[in-house]
Order: sequence, then C-alpha cells, then structure tokens
Amino acid sequence: MMQCFRRQPKRSVSQENILREQSRRVAALNGIRLGLKDDKDLKFLLKGSQLLKVKSGSWRKERFYKLQEDCKTIWQESKKVLRSPESQIFSIEDIRDVRSGHKTEGMEKYAKDVPEYRCFSIIFKDQRKNLDLIASSEDDANHWISGLGKIIAHSNSMNQKQKLQHWIHTCLRKADKNKDNKMSLKELKNFLKEVNIEVDDYHAKKIFQHCDKSKTEALEDDEIEEFYKILTERKEIDKIFQKYSDAEGFMSCQNLVRFLYETQQEEDAVVAAPALIQRYEPNERAKRGNAMTKDGFLMYLLSDDGNIFNSSHRKVYQDMTQPLSHYLVSSSHNTYLMEDQLTGPSSTEAYIRALTKGCRCVELDCWDGPNSEPIIYHGYTLTSKILFSDVIKAIKNYAFKTSPYPVIISLENHCSVDQQKVMAQHMTTILQDMLLVAPVDGNKSQFPSPEQLKGKILVKGKKLSRREDPTGTNGNNNLEAEDVSDEDEAAEIEDESVKTEIQQKGKSDTLKLAKELSDTVVYCKSVHFNGFEDPSHPRAFYEMSSFTESKALKLAQESGTSFIHHNIRHLSRIYPAGWRTDSSNYNPIDLWNVGCQIVALNFQTAGTEMDVYQGRFQDNGFSGYVLKPEFLRDEQTKFNPKSITEGTWGTKKKLLLKIISGQQLPKVNKSKNSIVDPKVTVEIHGVQQDNNKKQTKVIENNGFNPKWDEEFTFDIEIPALALVRFVVEDFDMSTKNDFIGQYTLPFTSLKQGYRHIHLLTKNGDPYSSSTLFVYINIQDCD
Repeated sequence: MMQCFRRQPKRSVSQENILREQSRRVAALNGIRLGLKDDKDLKFLLKGSQLLKVKSGSWRKERFYKLQEDCKTIWQESKKVLRSPESQIFSIEDIRDVRSGHKTEGMEKYAKDVPEYRCFSIIFKDQRKNLDLIASSEDDANHWISGLGKIIAHSNSMNQKQKLQHWIHTCLRKADKNKDNKMSLKELKNFLKEVNIEVDDYHAKKIFQHCDKSKTEALEDDEIEEFYKILTERKEIDKIFQKYSDAEGFMSCQNLVRFLYETQQEEDAVVAAPALIQRYEPNERAKRGNAMTKDGFLMYLLSDDGNIFNSSHRKVYQDMTQPLSHYLVSSSHNTYLMEDQLTGPSSTEAYIRALTKGCRCVELDCWDGPNSEPIIYHGYTLTSKILFSDVIKAIKNYAFKTSPYPVIISLENHCSVDQQKVMAQHMTTILQDMLLVAPVDGNKSQFPSPEQLKGKILVKGKKLSRREDPTGTNGNNNLEAEDVSDEDEAAEIEDESVKTEIQQKGKSDTLKLAKELSDTVVYCKSVHFNGFEDPSHPRAFYEMSSFTESKALKLAQESGTSFIHHNIRHLSRIYPAGWRTDSSNYNPIDLWNVGCQIVALNFQTAGTEMDVYQGRFQDNGFSGYVLKPEFLRDEQTKFNPKSITEGTWGTKKKLLLKIISGQQLPKVNKSKNSIVDPKVTVEIHGVQQDNNKKQTKVIENNGFNPKWDEEFTFDIEIPALALVRFVVEDFDMSTKNDFIGQYTLPFTSLKQGYRHIHLLTKNGDPYSSSTLFVYINIQDCD
C-alpha cells in the first residue's frame, strides 16, 4: 500500500512533464501562427512574471501574470475567495492600448514614487477599469510592453482564415480534456458547443465516423484536419466559385474580371483582378498562372476588398476645403463622464476614449476648484471632479492621434474671474501653437475650412462684446471683465437634489467673463438663440447657439428649411435633454437631416444611437468630419426632410438585399451548454419615409454557421441621408432578445455583390471573426 502511495507522485511528475512539453509545443505553434517564432518578448510572456498591481495609494499588491499557450489570453493570479477561473483570464482582443510610464490617472496619482520606466498600463476596449502595473525592472516592463504590442499588431494583421484557424485550434485544445492530442466523440460534442453549434447525437456520430479513418474511436492529426475542413466548409461560396471556375478548380483572371464587373459592380475590374490574385491567392501555381483557387476566392471575399463598406471611404475622400459649417462634426456631450450624469466618475480617460473614437468636439464643464485650480465635473451633482489642467494635457496628447482635423473645446464656464484667467493660462501654455488665437489668413467673413484648421484646437465659449468685429484683434481692449449671459446646461437636469442645490446657491442669469478667457474664443462665440435671422439684419457667422434635443427637434419639425438655411452659415450644437440622467442618447438622424453639425451624444453609452453615430462617422476616413450633401449646403435650397417634394436630392434607389449566412457568431451566454438562436434585422435610418426594418427567421441552436437565404427590398427616397444597420440578436421567446453584434454604414458607402459584414460588439469594437455573408444590389427607381 505504501509502495503504491510512493510511486504515485512519480507518474504524476512524468505526466506533468509531458503536459508541459505539449503546452510548450502548442505555444510555439501559436507563436509561429502569429509570425513571432522564437521571439524573446513572447517567450518571456509565456513564462510569466510577478507584477505589482496598483489600485490606490494604499492598495499595491504583487500578482503573477502569464500569457497562456493560446497566445491570445492572459492569466492573472487572484487572492479573492470563490473567484471563478474565467474571471482570472482576459483576452488580448479586449486590449485597446498598452501605455508605458505614468499615462493614466491611476499611475499619475498612485505611482509617482516609482520610475516611469518600470510602469505600464493596460487599457481595455470596454468600460473595464485600466490595469495599472509596476514591473520589478525596466527589462521586465519592456518585455511586457513590447510583447503585448507585437501580439496585438500581429493578431490584427492576420487574415480571416488565419484568425479562424487559430480560434478553432484553441477551441479544440480546450475540448481535449485529457490533453492526449486526440478527440473522442464526447470531446467532439464539447468542442461543437464551444464553437456555438448544437448538433444532435446522430449527426455528431456521423461526422465523427466519417473522419475516423483509422477506426480507433478517436480523431488525431489528419483526421482532426479533415474534421476542421468539414466544419469550415462554405458551400454558399463554393456555389458562386463553381459558376466562374474551370473543371480543374481554377478561376481565370478573365473570369474573375467578369465576376467583379457583373456581380460585384466593380468599375475597375480589369485593373483590380490581377491585383486581387497577387494579394489573396495562396497557391503559387495558380498565382503564376494568373488564376484564383477556391481558397484565394474565399480570402478575397473575407478581406477588406470583399467588405460591404467601400474601402475607398476608409481614407479622406471628400472636399475638405469648404467652410467648417458645411460639415457634420463628431461631438461628445459631457465628455468627462464615464457613466451616468448624477453620481458617476469623471475622468481624463473619457476624453482619451472619445478622441480616439474620432470625436472632434469635446465638452468641459468648468467650476472653481481648491488652490485656485479650476475643476471639471457635472455641476450640482455628485459626479467626481478632475483638474481642468489635466484635461487640457489629455486633449493635447490625443487630439490628433486619430484625425488631423480641428478639435473644438466646448466650454461651459461657471468659474470666478480669477480662475477663468487660470483656465486661459493653462490653455495657452499647455496647447501652445495648437490653440487658435487669431483668424486664419485674416478671414473674417466666413468660417475657414477643416483643411485650413488642421492640427488646431478651437475654443467655443462666451466672448466679450467689442465695438468692432469680435474675430478681429483690435476692438474694446480696455474691458478686463464684464457680464455675459450664463447658459447653464447643468441646471436643466431633471433631478430633485439638483433643483434643491440650485435653489440654495441662488443662480444668476449672468456671469462675469475675464478678457483673457474671452480672447481664446475666435470662431465659436456662444450666443443665446433668438429665432432665425432676419435677412436684412444678418447675424455674424461666428455666433453659434446650443439647443436641447427637444428644442432642436421642434425647430426641425416646424421650420426644417429655415433650420437648414441657418446651418449653412452658422454652427449649431445639440445636447441631450435634462431628463437623460442615465446618460441615454437621442436619435441624431433628424438633426443631421436639417444640417445641424455638432450633435453631441454620450459617447460612454452603447446602443442604437451610438451605432448609427459611429456608422455615419466611419465615412471619410474616420476623420470626424463628413461633408453635408449639396442640398444641405445650397443657399437656395428648398429641401425639407419632413415634407419631401420633387427636387435635386439625388436619384431614388431600390435596395435589394439577401442575408445568406453567418459565421462564428459569439456566445452571448458564456455557459457551455448555451447556444445562440440568431436572427438578423436590417434597419434603414434616414428621412421619415425611408425609416424601415425587416427581419429574418430565427435559426435554432447554431451560432457557428447559420444559413438564412432570405431576400428583402427597400425603397430609398433620399440615399445621401440614409444609413443601413444590420443587427444580429439571440432570439428569446420569454425575455428580451440578447444583442450579439451589429454593423452600421452610410447607404452611399455600400458595395454591391457578394460581401461580408464584419460585426462589431455593443461598444463598437470589431469581433475577430464574426461575420454575415450578404448579397447587395442597388438599382435606380423609375
């Protein structure tokens, strides 16, 4: 008995060694797949290291972090009792950024005593808190920063087929419970659940027996590859390929030209075809013969060239030399807030997130702070406070990382004259040449263009009245400060505690404005809206008003054409109603349709409104500026979105759309036995006549490769204002359907023919390999 007991650990150690060696081989293979063979940083991450996790001034604890063998996930040690294994793992796909040094609020506050070269932070894509870490040495910190950076970059550059292969092999490894590199029938069923597909016992056994050529009741090596091929078969694409290929399975360049021209409606098919073969064909023999195999054809359809979104719209292609008022501008409301409007945290991180999402107009609510330093928070509420100077530094560092076009700082100023002077000083000293302090090329009659304002930061706010043109540098320079009207959006919040706070403070309708702060405002002077202008007494172009959503929607409803004319020369800013204390959003479409430029949404709140917003602004190179259609810029326009008459609004279109299939839809419920029942809804968002939605049937128990093959038709009256949104949901008969993924794009950015739609998460980030396969045809209406 004792002998048996003593021998047990020996067997266990050898098993451990075998498992360790297998794990090392799997990790090496995944490293090769990532293009990081024998990379020293990758090897370090796979070994793992102790890091100090920083949460506060008093919470700094050592934890072990390690890259898992899949080269996709990181395991973190936790001392929490009852913590699930899943919660100790995070995916590299969830990382937005890795920052070295003290580049987050947490590091700035709690790690100043540690040299920057040992510090780094992991920033996540969703609303998760940053992970602030301190390495034991500069070398260790560099291994983590460089290693994670390489994995992220290499993962992003993998094509869809490589991503799919990597993902499936990871799932296979997970399903191989006893780690013998073989797959039993039971493990095969577990694997199918892992990849989001429910197969009955009969079909699972049939697939298993077909692949089990060795009749060993276990799949291994080539048999697993055979199973992989069956699983990833795309019969709907094979069918299209067969139509244009020869008996040997090659599509000639000539036939590819025919497919691109006839089906994909590509005008430059003759030039495009040879380039696509060179870019996507993996078979060297086919490439030399200037032909495409089925694999190359699939790679093309899954690539950017086979995307539903017109790839030429991924760069700036619109005229950027028109006046600023001729563009829609990506704009954020109460940018400092991470959550709700009443009690949530304020953070400089919120500005960084908005700016990296292409936002070009950010909002700062400024109040007197301690030590003569202005602070930013949502006045009269319990939201936390951040320093004005820290926000200006964040804006300086991130303003032009995503787009070179101008950023507008929208100031809501509640500060004393002394602290207003400090605000002006901070903006001048921190932003330096970035801050616009004088008219461009002496232009005093109309807005300069986004092109002329590249790399510049404009301030929107109150301005002292001058005897001469406020955009001029002369005028009434003797004024040190004077009363201006106070537009207090914070006071509009519909909350009892806020109303009580305002009553106690005794709010004034006027505010004393410091000359120094006034001088930072050049082109965006805030004024109260007193009705549309009398043509005989035109208002200065640089005067702009802010409207609550309800006021703006009323104007759009009752005076649409007048609002459009107003927005040709003036900027209009719209902000959410005071009752939206949960940071919910309103629909921006009706306001864009009357030419309102700065339609500010709560960027921190996911949902249909934000999807539509990001869909609109992914156009024109994600620059944050989209040129309004001609009929919203024409001084003579008679366009009114609420009563469309005949006019030059563009040709009406008929959209024919077929939802064919879905690929690798993510699990909504992480439980192993939960499989999604997907359905697709196609929505049109535009003028009232165009708003429409149609949906497919529900496919039960298949998120891996559901097939719908359903056709829909939509009539589009005003194509230039329409957006198309594809939403995939997990159908639930008893409760609200769960969101799976979505993709929204302007109608004018749609590509025709057979296309893949690469789905986005609820926060607007791309899934690595979740797609819809569709057919699009657009025709002119008679």
